[in-house]
Amino acid sequence: MLSQKSIRESFILQLVSASATLIVIFSVILYNYIKISIFEDITHELTKQAQIIATSRTSSIERMGINIFDPSLSSINNPNDVQVTIAIRVNQGNTPSFEHSEKDEQKFLTIYYPLEKREHYFISITKDISNTDILLNKILRNILSINLTAIFLILFYALFLSRMLVLPIRSLTNKLANMNENFLQMIETQKLPSEFQPLGSSINKLVERIQIFVNSQKELFIGAAHELKTPLAVMKTKNEVTLLKPRENEKYIDTIKSNNQTINDMNKMISNILEIGRQEGAQFEKPVEIDLIAFLKEQVNNYTILAKMEDKNLIEEIAPLSYKMMLQPTLLIHILQNFVQNAIKFTPKHGNITIQALLLKEGFVVHVIDEGIGIDESKDLFAPFKRYGNQTGAGLGLFLAKNAADAIGAKITLKNREDRQGTVATLLLPLRKRSL
Repeated sequence: MLSQKSIRESFILQLVSASATLIVIFSVILYNYIKISIFEDITHELTKQAQIIATSRTSSIERMGINIFDPSLSSINNPNDVQVTIAIRVNQGNTPSFEHSEKDEQKFLTIYYPLEKREHYFISITKDISNTDILLNKILRNILSINLTAIFLILFYALFLSRMLVLPIRSLTNKLANMNENFLQMIETQKLPSEFQPLGSSINKLVERIQIFVNSQKELFIGAAHELKTPLAVMKTKNEVTLLKPRENEKYIDTIKSNNQTINDMNKMISNILEIGRQEGAQFEKPVEIDLIAFLKEQVNNYTILAKMEDKNLIEEIAPLSYKMMLQPTLLIHILQNFVQNAIKFTPKHGNITIQALLLKEGFVVHVIDEGIGIDESKDLFAPFKRYGNQTGAGLGLFLAKNAADAIGAKITLKNREDRQGTVATLLLPLRKRSL
């Protein structure tokens, strides 16, 4: 039984079915054309003989042994197995007609041609067409044999052609099957047929994203191990030094407080690592249509409260009235929260943090502008555990923001302000739906 999901089997079935149908139709037309042509020649011959006899003088007809005034049937035989007689047909009218008959496994064709001088009298010429029928049967058998051979050849060709067509797919499948996280190799699209080059390019983009993801995960694991190992080693050293000899209670309390602070920092780091796991789950969240302007205004209200708690001002500059887009809201919140939290962290007290939203030709853009110390643009700020400035933290916020942006097809950048000291964090969402 053919699999309904097999492209190759479906292609073979459709090609053979279509070809067989065309062959049968062509063969039927050819056979009927041959048959009609042969019988047209025979009927034309019989009609011509009947016309000659009908237009002959009575004496000439009598010399042939035919008495047109005698209703009794008489006949003559000629070398072409043709029998000529006189017939009376009352209901036929005054037009020629042909009739097929069969006797003793022989087939005959008879023409009844009217005589102008006698009403209801017809010249009857009967021709033996047994050999013609045998010839037509041979032609039919030969056509059927040719049809079966042609269908068999088409089936063989369909098998060969379908195998050739799926070879690129099999090649791609084998290359993908041999890949793993330690062996990721780009596909040479130039060696693929032109129809499969877009597929190869898409696979290469996917492989590139997997490579980035795997490298990021490796870097994350190595960085996490290093970041957790160092404070643990410091805590262990402090404890060992404290236990070397009896000390005052205040020394023990200082050591415990110091260790507690280190544990708190480690907990923050572990929370960020867990956040990465949640974010990866959010990437499989089903995109929904949201109004970005209403969404931003709602988030800005929350960020305003956070800024006021730090004695800082948050300024809103959102231009469009409405703009709808399909995306995962959870991932968008990850990006905005990171931008705003960094802006609040690095902006001095009573400073301003500006959130701008505008619609450009490239897409929908959100700027978060602070008045902080700025950044070193030569460094990879999106790598995990990379910190800048004199603020504490795990160094995973921008790494999380970059992963979220990649997941929703957005682009994020960090640049220093040109008008004064500070940083501009930018989120670009490519145009997908028209604004209202």
